[in-house]
Parts: sequence; structure tokens; C-alpha cells
Amino acid sequence: MAMSKGNPFPRVFVNTVLVVLCLLWLIPTLGLFVSSFRPRDQIMSSGWWTIIPHQVWATTEQLTPDPSIDRNGEMTFAGATGTFEQFRQGVDTPDGKHVIWIGNKRAGTVQVQERQWSGLPPFTLQNYHDVLAGKNVTIQSENGEEAIRKGEDMSDAFINSMAVTFPAVVIPILMAAFAAYGFAWMRFPGRKLVFALMVALLVVPLQIALVPVLSDYVHLKLNGTYMSVWLAHTGFGLPLAVYLLYNYISSLPREIMEAAIVDGASHFKIFWRLVLPLSTPALASFAIFQFLWVWNDYLVALIFIGNVPGVQVLTMRLADMVGSRGSDWHLLTAGGFVSMILPLAIFFSLQRFFVRGLTAGSVK
Repeated sequence: MAMSKGNPFPRVFVNTVLVVLCLLWLIPTLGLFVSSFRPRDQIMSSGWWTIIPHQVWATTEQLTPDPSIDRNGEMTFAGATGTFEQFRQGVDTPDGKHVIWIGNKRAGTVQVQERQWSGLPPFTLQNYHDVLAGKNVTIQSENGEEAIRKGEDMSDAFINSMAVTFPAVVIPILMAAFAAYGFAWMRFPGRKLVFALMVALLVVPLQIALVPVLSDYVHLKLNGTYMSVWLAHTGFGLPLAVYLLYNYISSLPREIMEAAIVDGASHFKIFWRLVLPLSTPALASFAIFQFLWVWNDYLVALIFIGNVPGVQVLTMRLADMVGSRGSDWHLLTAGGFVSMILPLAIFFSLQRFFVRGLTAGSVK
């Protein structure tokens, strides 16, 4: 008797649930993306979903009621019959038209509407231009000429974020890789205790360390500089980096290490020539985590950089825009997607290593 195939329903159900969850997660992001290309008046007058082709009531004819018509009784316009109250709500005709009274009973007008497909809504790149290259413009006012800010120049904040993020990713990766190799392949007194203390730092909340670190920075005159943020992110990111890289490096084949030692290679040469190239998935996995954390960080930058002119990062500039331009959705949405360009590029370029790096060392 032939074996029957397994029931495919669980797999179909799981895939359907995953697709629905992904769509629910992406819909708000899609709305912000579409809004970032829409003119300001369009954002204020209609929702982003109006870009989807749909039918709308379009006025094809406008009638002026005869003054002699009894407005308290039944009236007939364009084949539709009803009272004033009914026409205020709209009366549909048998041929698919919609007749509606606009205005008051004495001096109103009657509009005849038909269903039509909406055209392609207007799109513009001006929002991104204003966000990346805002400038001061001069206008005429009652008090004479007045300079106002048009848009937000976020290009300098974008560069500041890169100046903060790249060193804050590279420094902890190198330090953690050295430490993970030492914990995995070198024997020294107190190795297990030191590693346990390093991993235990993962449970220390970031917020309780901010005030002591800030106090030390003030004494060392590091506050308000890039160096302060680099050191802070390095210290806060090292425990996770060491733990993640240790799991991977400790799972590398022992035969390779022993062969390198027999050939006379030092620990530094083994680390540089063998461990680092073989640990690319784990390094890329942590690089994604660290990059996204530092790039999207607001609290650490606010505490250690503050309002120092010329050093503010992208998240701080976006927060200022929310406070000063809370109603300018066309600028806020464009600014939000400007801040997403580089993280998305980093993630998609390293995603092939992501899962492999996370699961490294879990199964031997």
C-alpha cells in the first residue's frame, strides 16, 4: 500500500500567516514612502491610499434651481426626484448618476456626478530637495523683507551620522574579535570568569551608565565630540559582540589551528590570516546589528553630543523637525526615508551572512 503524502495544510497556513504579517508590517512604511513623494496640499487633502486606481464621483454638470420651484416639496433634477433633505444627502438615478444639492435652500446649486476612474496623482521630488538642500529665502512682509527657512538642510547631519556610525561599528568589531579569539583558543588564568563577567554585562541597562559616563567625559573634556560617542557605543556594544563572535570562533575546526601552530604561526598570524576570513558571517551579522543600533540611536547622541552646532546626527535633526515642522508631513516623511537609505543598503548587502552568523556555534 502506497504511503499517502503529508497534509500540506500546516505549511500553507504558516506561509499565509507570514505573508499577512509582512503586509501589515509594510503597509505603514508604504504609506510614509508614498507620502514622501506627494505635494503638501495633496497630503493635507487626501490619504496616501488614493494613489491606488479607484472610482470617484466627478461632477459632470452643475444646475441652478429655478427660483419658482417649491423647495419644500418634491423636486426633479436630471431624472432624480426627491425632497430638499434627500438631495442634500444625494439621490441616485437609474442610469447610475448621483445628484446632490450644494449650499442652502435659497441659493444653492445642484451637481450631477458620475463615477470615473481617478487619474495618476501628482508626484514630486521637491520634498527630498527641500530636506537635503534647504535654504533661506527672502519674502516681503508687513515689516519689510524677512528671511525664512525653506526646507531642512539635512546633508550635514547625514555626513555626521556616517562619521559617528562607521568608527562605532569598526572599533568594537576589531576589539571583540580579538577578545573572542582569546577566550576561544588561548588558555590563561581566570579565562572563564572574565568571559562570564563580560557576558553578564549584557543585562546592565544602558540608561544607568549614561550619567557616570557623562560625568567622566566632562572631566576629560570629551563631551560634545565624536570621540565620546565612539567610546560609548564601543563600550555598550562589546558584550554582545564578544558573545556572538565567541560562539562562532570557538566552533572553527581545531585541526586548522593545530596545523597553523605546527607550521610556526603566532596567535596574531592565526587570528589575522585564518580566524578573521573564516569569521566573515559572524562579523557581518554583528556589523548589521551595531550599524542599525548606532545609526538609529538618539539617546546616546543627545546625551554625549547635545546641541553642539555642526555635530548633530540625523536622528537629532529629525527630532528637531518634528518639533518645529510637526505639520509638514511632506518634509518629515522625506527626511525619514533619507535616514533609511544607508541602513537598507548595508542590510541587503550583508543579509546573506546574517542568518548564518546568528546560528553559528549553535549546532556542532
